[in-house]
Amino acid sequence: MNKKEKKYDLEERTERFAANCRAFIKELVTTIGNREDSKQLIRSSGSVAANYIEANEAFSKKDFVFRSKICRKEVKESRLWLSLCYISQNQSELENQRNFLIVEAIEITKIFGAIVESCK
Repeated sequence: MNKKEKKYDLEERTERFAANCRAFIKELVTTIGNREDSKQLIRSSGSVAANYIEANEAFSKKDFVFRSKICRKEVKESRLWLSLCYISQNQSELENQRNFLIVEAIEITKIFGAIVESCK
């Protein structure tokens, strides 16, 4: 697999993460906290995907690293909002979905961390 294919795989992965976060939000019980945390989760998860697209179009290595750092920051933030969402005890499938998304956020964080480190 060449470098270009890997780049677009991460674009798809970050887009899928944002879409999966939105699907998760649709299933949440409506509370004031969930409403506010959901708004933040939508913004941060979408920002990961959008900033990675921007990183791929960067004009310089410095710009690429900067955008990658933003992606890492936003995916960490997404993990926070995921953990704060309230799930009632009888929603074990939704809890499993959240756990999957948190693991995915951790993996994506590590990927962007490795990207930033490799560019030093």
